[in-house]
Amino acid sequence: GFGNGDESVVVTQYDMTALEKSGMLKMDFLGLTTLTVIHDALGLIEATSGSRPDLATLPLDDPETYRQLRAGRTAGVFQFESALATDMLKSMRCDRFDDLVASNALMRPGPLDAGMHRVYIARKRGEEAVTYPLPELAEVLGPTYGVITYQEQVMRIAQILAGISLAEADVLRKAVGKKDAALIEAELAKFSKKAIAKGHAPAVIEEIAGQIKTFGRYGFNKSHSVAYSIISYHTAWLKTHHPAEYMAALLSSQIGDTDAVVKYINEAREMDIEVLAPDVNESGYKFTVVGERRVRFGLGAIRNVGRTAIDAILAARREGPFTSLIDLADRVDLRTANKRVFEALIASGALDALGGHRAQYLAALDATLQEAALKQEERASGQVSLFGDPSGDAPNTPLPARTLPNVQPWSDAERLAKEKEILGFYTSGHPLEPYRTEVELFATHKVSQLGTWTDQPIKLGVVVTAIKRQISKRSGAEFARLTVEDFSGSSEVLVFPEAWTLLAEKIKPDVPVLLAGNYSRRDQGSDNPAFIVESVVPFEQQRATGNVAVSIELALGANVTRDVMRDVREAVEVHAGSSPLELRWNDGNGTSARLRSRTLRIAVTNAALNELRSLLGPERVRLVRGS
Repeated sequence: GFGNGDESVVVTQYDMTALEKSGMLKMDFLGLTTLTVIHDALGLIEATSGSRPDLATLPLDDPETYRQLRAGRTAGVFQFESALATDMLKSMRCDRFDDLVASNALMRPGPLDAGMHRVYIARKRGEEAVTYPLPELAEVLGPTYGVITYQEQVMRIAQILAGISLAEADVLRKAVGKKDAALIEAELAKFSKKAIAKGHAPAVIEEIAGQIKTFGRYGFNKSHSVAYSIISYHTAWLKTHHPAEYMAALLSSQIGDTDAVVKYINEAREMDIEVLAPDVNESGYKFTVVGERRVRFGLGAIRNVGRTAIDAILAARREGPFTSLIDLADRVDLRTANKRVFEALIASGALDALGGHRAQYLAALDATLQEAALKQEERASGQVSLFGDPSGDAPNTPLPARTLPNVQPWSDAERLAKEKEILGFYTSGHPLEPYRTEVELFATHKVSQLGTWTDQPIKLGVVVTAIKRQISKRSGAEFARLTVEDFSGSSEVLVFPEAWTLLAEKIKPDVPVLLAGNYSRRDQGSDNPAFIVESVVPFEQQRATGNVAVSIELALGANVTRDVMRDVREAVEVHAGSSPLELRWNDGNGTSARLRSRTLRIAVTNAALNELRSLLGPERVRLVRGS
């Protein structure tokens, strides 16, 4: 034994079997984060609605919950987040609690290798007949369409056909489950002898004994699967009927794991839940619900902001909201919230509501912290503040707001890159946003659709958010793993050595690009094939090389005067470039024309597009394929 103070821990190197033989009591305690998520979600629901759902009496037949499950909305659903689990629920058209129980039991190496899940799915869908070795077994095997799925089914089969007690049947269950060949043969021989003595045909009993031997060894404990499925159903029900509260609780449970937080934020956005940036005056440590389908980012999920600093911020905020950067610095204990904490708060957008922009806060930070720290030291020592009101106000009077320096705001790219660094995702926009049209024009897939094998070429419109260089063990050459992100989510893709030598210079973080590639043929049939990048074209280059054209859309009755078109021509000449310019006409009665200018070509920049849209209206200026 060893320990610290009153606490001691006894450690042994005996295995569990030896411990049991020595007379020790062995107990397994399973701790599930999911139980905390459910508890927190119920608390948030009670806080926002005034009532708390009673999950103990929740009916297990809610159609909307099953509709979401079979639609593949399983992110955050206990036990059903993997691609395999999601595909299984979709394939079997999950519509009842027994499907969850069976899936939990079938999603294990043995049953999967034996193809039991495929039989279950085919029979549930009516594509294969449901058969039973004997009519007496319909009641036992009915819920699993004749597939021996649970250990309890083995026991009931033995009890019904051989007339043995459940205690004896449990011996057969243990023998099959432990894969003890000699014991299995002995117990099956007993079963067969008693079943035949009860009048059952020897050939049928032999077949059933073979099924018990084959499928019974994969049998899962149904009571365990039901208990897990209850939790699975509760999480799916909460996500379906209280989405904002459930996602806030789920996100809070992942604080400290940025990748998981980003994954669930993307899921929340897919569910039309707005995840708001952190706010020093509204955020708690955890994620919170702040309105209909709106979740506020938790301070605890900001990198470089520790628990003690957050506790200090929340304690100071109880006296009232912060009104400025200097007010925040003055009231928060600077022994726990240092410069690094403030830099993270600024970059995350948590101070945006205090009346300035992020570049101003950063420029003023050193002087602000110095001033506030000096006042805090004077307060601690009981001295009169040098910065207090000369009329003799109490020494704890807050510092007056300072005028923020007049500096240029960060560019969109700089602001978003800092957000990504400190939060793990973009909150105030997306680097891909200026190229949304090109993504729609040229990408064949979304990132969220990766992972399903196809032999067709794939193009993705993305930004690269992380580059991991690695050395191939086989060849010694360098290759890369890229984390890529679009509006649908993020994923990892591979660049093999030969392509990497050509593309390494083109691939930069946060630069919008069109990736082209495919899956490897050896991954055919894999649950999660790796996407292999073969070429990269920055979207800016797509515009510059004329692959994108600008189309002016006009229709009958459009109030576009000659003067306006003259201004349009001047704007095109000012923004001359290499991309084609088109005029598309439609009279609304089936007559249309597409005219491409022979003399005018335009530079497809945001400035050029904005100017044309201001002249013609946003709906009349579109990007189209240049070829």
